[in-house]
Amino acid sequence: MAAPVVVLDHGFIRTVTVQRPEKLNALNGETLRALAAAFEQAAQDPAVRVVILTGAGPKAFVAGADISEMNTLSAVEGRDFSLLGQRLMRQIERMPKPVIARVNGFALGGGLELAMACHLRIAVDTARLGQPEITLGLIPGFGGSQRLLRLCGRAAALELCLLGTPIDAARALQLGLVNEVASADDLDARVAGLAERLANAAPLAVRALLDAVHVGGECSLESGLEYESAQFGLLFATHDMREGTSAFLERRAAMFQNR
Repeated sequence: MAAPVVVLDHGFIRTVTVQRPEKLNALNGETLRALAAAFEQAAQDPAVRVVILTGAGPKAFVAGADISEMNTLSAVEGRDFSLLGQRLMRQIERMPKPVIARVNGFALGGGLELAMACHLRIAVDTARLGQPEITLGLIPGFGGSQRLLRLCGRAAALELCLLGTPIDAARALQLGLVNEVASADDLDARVAGLAERLANAAPLAVRALLDAVHVGGECSLESGLEYESAQFGLLFATHDMREGTSAFLERRAAMFQNR
């Protein structure tokens, strides 16, 4: 049986692909665990500075959770399945390296939840995004109600979750659900360009920024500001900060070394 997740490196960039095109890359327990292992390895590998997450095939990023597996679960097993998915989403959200969702098609249910856990999202213009769980007698279980609320606001979260109707990429961009929309011909170039730009940034500063935004989003403004100042100050002890400021003063490109 083929592995549900495939990993490929190109320089400092690692691409993680959900490889179940015959199921439109639907998330079952095996796939969730394989993704968790792939992101743990990426977090620990010093050669990786950026992760691209995508789905195999031309139709779907991830079309949702695997309904054939969910249909057999008991109440306790359903809760455990939800917790397994939520742990993965938190793991991605808290990654110390930027994660870009390459939304190459359907991102529905667990697929949209997976994309929302990433730091940046670029969608093909034919993508459809939504939380259709209500049509199955369910609600989002991998964090969809909470991340939609935080990304797009209460009105959009209620619309997508209560109606269950997918939206197109243009509406998703309007709502702030995705950062950019690209044509099928341009999608790979746009994602690769963004990944290269992030891979060439100062890794320790990138990590500090991800932490500051994440922590700030979950605490008071005063606590967030205090945390930002602490991270700002710590970066003065890094080689990369000295290199970046020196390069600016010397009018040359900085060469960051992740130290």
